[in-house]
Amino acid sequence: MDMGSLLEPGMLVRHPQRPEWGIGQVQSNVGGRVTVNFPDAGKVVIDGAKVDLLPVWDVPS
Repeated sequence: MDMGSLLEPGMLVRHPQRPEWGIGQVQSNVGGRVTVNFPDAGKVVIDGAKVDLLPVWDVPS
């Protein structure tokens, strides 16, 4: 099972190849296409089969 299938709206993630985008919030996950709102890149649709987004469990304050 790929990590993308576990992502749900509201979860926080990082893009492994785009750390400059910051921590994004998952907006939706439909058919492996994950829409994430990143603070420094805006809303991005990511193919979960090509990019393994990294869940963020501890957010720095």
